[in-house]
Amino acid sequence: MLVHSRKGRWALWAVFAVLFLPVFALPLAVIVMASFAGHWSGAFPSAFTGEHYEAATRGESLDALTTSLLTALGASLIALAAGTWAALAASRLGKGGRRVVDALFMLPVAVPSVVVGLALLVAFSKPPVILNGTSTLVVLAHAVLVTAFAYQSVSAAVRRLDPAYEQAAASLGARPAYVLWRVKLPLLLPSLTAAAGLCFALSMGELSATVMLYPPDWTPLPVRIYAATDRGAAFTGAALAVVLMAATLLVLFAVSRVRTRASYR
Repeated sequence: MLVHSRKGRWALWAVFAVLFLPVFALPLAVIVMASFAGHWSGAFPSAFTGEHYEAATRGESLDALTTSLLTALGASLIALAAGTWAALAASRLGKGGRRVVDALFMLPVAVPSVVVGLALLVAFSKPPVILNGTSTLVVLAHAVLVTAFAYQSVSAAVRRLDPAYEQAAASLGARPAYVLWRVKLPLLLPSLTAAAGLCFALSMGELSATVMLYPPDWTPLPVRIYAATDRGAAFTGAALAVVLMAATLLVLFAVSRVRTRASYR
């Protein structure tokens, strides 16, 4: 810590608490309380119930959670494959080439996600490739939106790699494909798992592009949360939001365990 005095550290923690609690912790606590609320007419809920979770963990809500998990999984795998391939390829380019690749991958992040959704809707509503009204287009949209984060994460890791490992393997007669699969990728595994977790979490919460593209039989959970709150069922929406957060955190915890084991290999 850069602050060495005890008073300075206490002051820093106080500032952190003042900024963190109202902005981050308090809204999440309100969502959790609302998910159990039967009525809320004052500062706190006046009655508690578990009915909202019964509705949030069965039927269409459970299907929506499954849809979100499958969408996030598919988008994460596509983003990780594309981002890793591009990061490895860009590392062989000069500074100008890397800047061009960086700009191309960051472009979907630089514009609103609803614009990305509209672009994909227009692009794949006419022959030769028609994906409008399919789950494939939703997964593709999520992949486009999160690939930039996978690319940036892997690119940073590739730049930190010691070239001595690759040179030693090549000097022993290893072919480029062998060096890639048995040397580079194992060294990049912690960064790959971190990128996969980030892409998964971002995909689980994506809404803006999704509402423009999802078909009736492929409704992700964020869309269902929006629909619940839009029709005035705020408490049910809060329960759905807690389920979404819990599912995302569980997956991220599993990914972090894999990353920890990969770091000690």
